[in-house]
Parts: sequence; C-alpha cells; structure tokens
Amino acid sequence: MPQQTFRGDPYRVLDVDPDATDATIKRRWRQLARDLHPDRAGGDATKTADLTKRMARVNAAYDLLRDAGRRASYDAAHPNASAGHSTAAREAGRRGASSERPRPGGPPPPPPTRPVTGRFDTSEQFHRRNATTTKGIPPLRGQLPLSARERAEGPEPLRASHPTGPIRTRRTRVRAPLPTLQEALATCLEFGKFRGHTLGEVAAFEPTYIDWIARTITRDRDLVVRARVIRADLDARGIERHVHRSTPEYSTRRTDTESV
Repeated sequence: MPQQTFRGDPYRVLDVDPDATDATIKRRWRQLARDLHPDRAGGDATKTADLTKRMARVNAAYDLLRDAGRRASYDAAHPNASAGHSTAAREAGRRGASSERPRPGGPPPPPPTRPVTGRFDTSEQFHRRNATTTKGIPPLRGQLPLSARERAEGPEPLRASHPTGPIRTRRTRVRAPLPTLQEALATCLEFGKFRGHTLGEVAAFEPTYIDWIARTITRDRDLVVRARVIRADLDARGIERHVHRSTPEYSTRRTDTESV
C-alpha cells in the first residue's frame, strides 16, 4: 500500500516546534480536536463544513508526525521546516511536556443555545370552593321534607353495615315446631368420629356425644334441636352420662389426697 503524502508543513498545521516531543505533539492534537469539533458550529452548516475540513488536515499532520519513520523522512527532506514558527511554539517544544499546564479532558462543552421554556394554561383547573366540577349532571338537592306518614312514624332507623341493606327481623309468638323423637333418632351425622351413624345409634353406645352436640355445635341449628330432643328423652328416662374429667396436667392441679 503506497504511503500517503502530506502537502504543506505539518508542524505549522499543528502549531508546534519541529523539536517538539511526541507528548507535546499529541497534547496539541487533542487541544485542536476539542477546538475544531463540529459541535462548536452551533448548527451552522457552513461553519460545520469548515471545521470538518480543518480537522481532517490536523489529523493528517498528526498521523505523519506520530510515525517516527515518516517524521524522520520529512525532517530530512525539509531541513528548514522551523523557519517562520512562532517563538512561543519553539520555546514550548524545547521545554517539553513537563512545563506545560495540564488541560482538562473530556468532550467539548455544548454550544450556547437559547433556554427552552414552556407555558401551560391551568386556568381551567381552578374551581371555587364547593363548585360543581362535573358538567351535565345537576347538583345534588337537599333532603326533602318529611311527609305526614314519616312524621307520625318517626325517623327511619339507622341502617346496618350490610351490602343488601338493613337486616329486618320480626318476632312472633308462633315458634317453629320441634321434630319428633323418631325424626331426631333417624338423623344421620355427616361429620366427626361417628360420621355415617344416626343420632339414635350414637345415643345407644355413647350418649355423652349427644350432650356435646347439644351444647357445642352452632353451625347447624336443625342438628342442635334434634340433639336436644334426644337429650331431653335421655334425662326423662334417667340415663346417666359419665362426665369426662379434665386432664390434671392441663387444667386442674392434682392434690395430695388424689395422688394417694
């Protein structure tokens, strides 16, 4: 691949002394890269094209000088390349990298632009106190006066916190008829250790279970009523039920006389 040639003086393009060190040349190239960045054009197409063209020439000069072979060939072919350079550039090249001030790195600052501001009309969001905010719906009316019937009967009672309204109950002297003893004995249990047995069978071999149902179960009213009917029959016939004593370790404390 043929080697690219550079037309002009790369030292003049980078504004450095021919005796400048590689670190000085690299630092100068970075400075020019920040100064000639297209973002500094501020959106001007002509200025952007000019900066791009100048940056391309700076890159070409830096590519020549950072290559030791190409730089030596250029210096040999142009022995008077230092003529016309500024005194400050030659002095910076002789001092080297140690005497130059460090420059801040990073991308170039953004071009100055006009601040973006926005205005919003919020006058429609303002409502006076107790104003109607829903359009098309008439405002709520006040409570209507009581009728003659309502004044005679008194105010309506407070409603219960129930989704379907208040729970209304009516007491009557007529009670639901109790089941017969035969119906109670024929009732089949659907839970517990005697599941599948009738209450009559349970009353025959363990009547205490009937007492437990009559005083404990609350979810099934019909079952409780039938158990109480059977319990009343057991009491009428004088059938004694053995009451299980509580375990001493849990509820009662055993005395010395019981231990003996």
